[in-house]
Amino acid sequence: MKNRFWQIDARPQGNDFGTALSLVEQPLVEAGQSEITIRNHMLSMDAGTRMWLTDREDGYQPPLPTGAPMTGLVVGEIVQSRHPAFAEGELVRAFGVWGEFSTVDPIMAGTVKLDPSVEDKRSWFGPLGMNGWTALWGITETGAAKSGETVLVSAAAGATGILAIQIAKLLGCTTAGIVGGPDKCRYLTDTIGVDYALNYKSGNLAEQLDKLGGVDVYFDNVGGPILDQVLTRMNHYGRIAVCGLVSDYTSGSRTTPSEFDQILMRRLRVEGFFSPDFMDQGEQLTAQLRKWHEAGDLIMPYDVTRGLENTLNAYAKLFTGGNTGKVIVELDQ
Repeated sequence: MKNRFWQIDARPQGNDFGTALSLVEQPLVEAGQSEITIRNHMLSMDAGTRMWLTDREDGYQPPLPTGAPMTGLVVGEIVQSRHPAFAEGELVRAFGVWGEFSTVDPIMAGTVKLDPSVEDKRSWFGPLGMNGWTALWGITETGAAKSGETVLVSAAAGATGILAIQIAKLLGCTTAGIVGGPDKCRYLTDTIGVDYALNYKSGNLAEQLDKLGGVDVYFDNVGGPILDQVLTRMNHYGRIAVCGLVSDYTSGSRTTPSEFDQILMRRLRVEGFFSPDFMDQGEQLTAQLRKWHEAGDLIMPYDVTRGLENTLNAYAKLFTGGNTGKVIVELDQ
């Protein structure tokens, strides 16, 4: 049996993924001792994986080597198992490869068994997946948002940001989201009910931020120059939960805030957080997220691309602002 998958040939420059990754076909790797093989049904596109394509050794995970398959979250069915805790036919989520099949050590791959009764399987990537876990943890634990506070979320139309801002609203916070373009602004205010939608592409973000009257919690997905503008508008004793640095991923630059002194002047707490830090809390996080999701209080729009061969087009949307909500690649079965 053959397996088609995306292979890393070189380090991509900017968003030029087409010259750095290639779709190859090789014999399917059989599951070894204590391994499983997953037939991938869906691939999750996540901006954080861009760091794995660089040569930076000081990231949150070492870079993936050239010549290796591209790695990401997958949802699929176990078709071969040599691990006693996982049976063939089970639906799972794991860190696999961007391909038709993933052969992995289920423990090392963070494999989670999924409830097949959930009607929309895409939810396991969105509200009930890593994006949901990250949003909930960042708002309630790292950001420690409380009812009545003002919570600002950047990249608020992305997969994590769109959930984070809804969770803040559910907690009774005043919510504000930074997005690119009027259509995304309307989605936040008209569909989700966000209090303030700020368009960073309008050229007057500073004026829009001033209208908030201060920020208690900033859920930061982008870093870069926007962070400087937010730092000068944080309330005293505010919290900044650093979830991502999208502005750094493809530019080759590093976020270096010129308003760093405001952390001292305003007695701010700035803390980075990353999903492996709370993987052991996944069951409890999923339980809370599922309650909200099934009640219709936590929604996710999906940007779905069909076909493995179109994966790079889907991936590029994460870095060009071409998506609202969760970007997923569905594979032909």
